[in-house]
Amino acid sequence: MSPVDIFRMLSLAAIWGASFLFMRIIAPAIGTIPTGFFRVSIAAVGLLVILGLMRVRWDFKGKLKTVMLLGVINSGIPATLYSVAAQVLPAGYSAIFNATTPLMGVLIGGLFFSEKLTAAKLGGVFLGLLGVGVLTRSGPVAFDMQLLLGALACLLATTCYGFAGFLARRWLDQAGGLDSRLSALGSMLGATLFLLPLFGYSVITAPPVSWGGWNVWLSLLGLGLGCTAFAYIIYFRLLSSIGPVKSMTVTFMIPPFGVLWGALLLDEPLSMAHIFGGVLIALALWLVLKPAVVKPSQVTAR
Repeated sequence: MSPVDIFRMLSLAAIWGASFLFMRIIAPAIGTIPTGFFRVSIAAVGLLVILGLMRVRWDFKGKLKTVMLLGVINSGIPATLYSVAAQVLPAGYSAIFNATTPLMGVLIGGLFFSEKLTAAKLGGVFLGLLGVGVLTRSGPVAFDMQLLLGALACLLATTCYGFAGFLARRWLDQAGGLDSRLSALGSMLGATLFLLPLFGYSVITAPPVSWGGWNVWLSLLGLGLGCTAFAYIIYFRLLSSIGPVKSMTVTFMIPPFGVLWGALLLDEPLSMAHIFGGVLIALALWLVLKPAVVKPSQVTAR
């Protein structure tokens, strides 16, 4: 990769790592549902403006409803679950748990989509779960029911990501190469419509004691516009420059930034559990994602 692409990738990892910092500031102040709703709705507005400025042609090729449903699975539900986690978990914890998405993808692919489960992938899944266990049991946060609920919320969110990846491949392959920017916009619109009635109900029945101060709303703008809408611009540029496979590796660079921002800006404590748990999860990801070894007998002459 060129130095410019490396800089873009590091910038994207830093931006997405900051999303957990922003949620940690927002969710305890205004609550779970409002945090999730404002995140996706602000992102939707931001993407509308960005696509308008870029003069992107709106052609969803008959897949608008499908993309919006994917948005519920890939954005609406996970945004809410990570907001639940942000009520009780440090930003660094959520960032590390987010890296288990490929592990969930392996299990989901094997159980529901006829994907081949190799010994290396199964070993990676168990090693990743061990890393999660080390982080929750030995980390600086007290091991209690709140910690378990926060960790479960993160893992359910990564499960949604895993399902969404396979469903997107199954549902959108027939779209003849739907513009990924339109997929992002449709996804955010679907997530916004999904959370809108939940947001209205929560405001009526249990409104936040306070809607927060300027720091909360600046964090919301940073989360919606910076960590979602603007981040997509960088990601799309990477996709066109280095391709989807290399671009996806940014996922594994997010946890260090999530832990770093939490420690620097929120004074979140660090411990050896961050290192041990993070290393175990990193090894698990390597086992899951490493290329399969092709035997000579499997190579077909061309």
